[in-house]
Amino acid sequence: MTRLRLGFIPLNDAAAMIVAHARGFFAAEGLEVELVREVSWATMRDKVGVGALDGAHMLAPAALAITLGVSGIGATPLVAPLALSLEGPAITLSARLAAALGPGPGAEGLARLLAWRREEGASPITLAVVFPFSTHNYLLRDWLARAGVDPDRDVRMTVAPPSRMTELLAGGVVEGFCVTEPWASVAVTAGAGLIAARAGQLWPRAPDKVFAVAEAWAHARPDVLQALLRALLRAAAWTEAEENRQELVAILARPEHVGADPQVIARSLGDIVFHAGGANRPQPAHAAWLAAQMMRWGHIPVEVDIAALARRVYRPDLYAPAAAALGLAEAPELTVLSGYAPDGDFRPEDARRHAAAAAMSRVPVA
Repeated sequence: MTRLRLGFIPLNDAAAMIVAHARGFFAAEGLEVELVREVSWATMRDKVGVGALDGAHMLAPAALAITLGVSGIGATPLVAPLALSLEGPAITLSARLAAALGPGPGAEGLARLLAWRREEGASPITLAVVFPFSTHNYLLRDWLARAGVDPDRDVRMTVAPPSRMTELLAGGVVEGFCVTEPWASVAVTAGAGLIAARAGQLWPRAPDKVFAVAEAWAHARPDVLQALLRALLRAAAWTEAEENRQELVAILARPEHVGADPQVIARSLGDIVFHAGGANRPQPAHAAWLAAQMMRWGHIPVEVDIAALARRVYRPDLYAPAAAALGLAEAPELTVLSGYAPDGDFRPEDARRHAAAAAMSRVPVA
């Protein structure tokens, strides 16, 4: 048996990794896996960077940032040979803030409230995301910017672990957050918050988490990587199947896994795509979109070759042999992301232009 340590954060979209361990898919591939439950994405980043983990449940933008070396540690090139989920994040506002905005609280109502607060000399409200380099950060920023709210000027942005979001919301430390399920639904069930927008409403089939390993590790252990991918693909298919939903909820609810109330987990699984429609194929177009958001907000240099970065990190060539070994139909490559840009569709070859043209872009005018 090949021994491996894989890290995950307690979220619904870690399901494929959790199921692969709990249902024996790793073991069937000759892998003895230790699943390491981490609390924060910063810890995950650091452990992957120093090799304390062989692979990890990873925020897609974090994989890009770590590869570039802009995430607080030296550059550690990563590869993402598998997407673990699409959609899943939700923007949640505190119940008190939602009440102040009235029925159907949206970004436009929030913009009006923030303008009034500025006129009254009130301090900015605080909103939380799970990590600076996360789909959640860029989703929340885009949602705000579309309504004319500058996320770096009109609100305070802070970082908190996903599992602490409800506590911070209920305690008035933050007035809203963007997090992946089940933690948005936990806040709603507790009466602390109201979901204002889901990822799919802004970015259809929005990319979120990937399975990532160090590029050097992938090159050194190709057979082990393929075994991992086969196990994860089997687990993703099992997770997606409706007939397994009750058992999936029980597995995720265990304290060593997600550790949330089973009924809340059951209600919060509906918007996450684990496998259907070729969801596990890493799409470089998704990576290019996220890198464009990073450039838009000044989080990566404008000189970065987004297309090259996307194809270095997102590796469908590593995914393909594992999918073929399981007889899975080949998922087509996305060349256009429809409905992503308010001014039209997103094309990876135009990533820098999109970053510069987006609302409130920090990209200097050429």
